[in-house]
Amino acid sequence: MTDPAGAAAAMTNPKLAAARRACDLVESGMRLGLGTGSTAALFVVVLGERVAAGLDVVGVPTSEATRRQADALGIRLATLDEEPELDLTIDGADEIDPGLNLIKGGGGALLREKIVASASRRMVVIADGSKMVDTLGRFPLPIEIVPFGLETTRRRVVALLREMGLAGEPGLRRRPDGSAFETDGGHLILDLSLGAIPDAPALALALSGLVGVVEHGLFIGLASAALIGTQSGTRTIGRI
Repeated sequence: MTDPAGAAAAMTNPKLAAARRACDLVESGMRLGLGTGSTAALFVVVLGERVAAGLDVVGVPTSEATRRQADALGIRLATLDEEPELDLTIDGADEIDPGLNLIKGGGGALLREKIVASASRRMVVIADGSKMVDTLGRFPLPIEIVPFGLETTRRRVVALLREMGLAGEPGLRRRPDGSAFETDGGHLILDLSLGAIPDAPALALALSGLVGVVEHGLFIGLASAALIGTQSGTRTIGRI
């Protein structure tokens, strides 16, 4: 049975359209990675509706916020220790390039998001058209670091950028009250405004080698497809 009200809402909300299309990929018995962010939250809402109607899945959330939301909607949850191999992860992105490389971490959950995506057979990204870019870098790149030696790590990042011919100054992410933003894992985030990243795989590899850097928001080669919501439905990039 179709849901006219739900269909109409999806038609006027590109993010919701992408979330609903992503939920069509979910089958009973699946082990799902549940992403973090505004679009991923819409997917969790739609998934909760399907679960209430009888869909049987188990979800592994990528943040405490997603865990609370999914739990309130009656979605059965597990940890990666309990379900170390997942069938599908649905998550949003801050930027998506034509090769399905991503910048993620605007919500501060990049480490857990990358761990969950890496444990999944497939990662499908959901977004609206504003997230599509020709070259990554317009959105500030999050770099998750340990609190100890903050300034030393920041200087290492700056030195690396200079070596790679990139101009950018990493700034510490702060909350509205001025306090330092802390991730669910107790780490800090440096946000790096580059404007453009000519070679995202090279930068990803270089950042991963810096002492003090826990993870970064460049997701290279992890997404198999993207569902881009539009006013009239969705379009698919990559392989579902």
